[in-house]
Amino acid sequence: MTTGLLLTLAALSIVDSTSFGTLGIPVYLLLVLERSQVSRLLIYLGTVAVFYFLVGVALMLGLSTVLENFGDALYSRTAYWVQFVLGVGLFALSFYFDPKRRKKLGKPERRFEPRLDGPRAMVLLGSTAGLLEVATMVPYLAAIGVMTTSDLPAGQWVPLLAAYVLIMIMPSLVLLALRGVARDWLEPKLERLRVWMTKHSAAAVSWALAIVGVLLVRDAAFYLFFR
Repeated sequence: MTTGLLLTLAALSIVDSTSFGTLGIPVYLLLVLERSQVSRLLIYLGTVAVFYFLVGVALMLGLSTVLENFGDALYSRTAYWVQFVLGVGLFALSFYFDPKRRKKLGKPERRFEPRLDGPRAMVLLGSTAGLLEVATMVPYLAAIGVMTTSDLPAGQWVPLLAAYVLIMIMPSLVLLALRGVARDWLEPKLERLRVWMTKHSAAAVSWALAIVGVLLVRDAAFYLFFR
């Protein structure tokens, strides 16, 4: 385990901490939940952290097993064609969320406003946010790839993964603490941040899908057409 690896993972986790699921929804919850309901935000953040940790463990174990047993098949022309088609599909799907395109077609812009209820709803909300974002969270997937290719033993990558997801939710925990001691000062700023993130949430999803699609297509096209 090198310092460069640790810095890379820290940088990727900080980027992930600004996503709609790890910051946008918590900011919204901070604004609408009363002090007596703060535990709901903690339940939500805990659900997100556990979800990503378990997904990370599954990917770490699954990727190493797949690479060991099916490495040749994954680098075949058939596999690269599947990757190419998947990339094109993700890129095409990005236009479905693009606010500018929806406006041209006369369709309403998609907004992501979470519904609130009891603790069970917070668990469902956290799980749903994770499911919707995990495939498009390029930094998280990149971090998994970095740890996989670094051949780290489980005794190293498990705590690294735990630290990664903790950093992901840390900004929201800090905002929660600040809200407890400086609510009147913080809430107007949170409201502006909530409005901005809600307004741009669809665009963020669109860009994330497009970026992942382009990366998949570029990698597959290099193998299929330029080798």
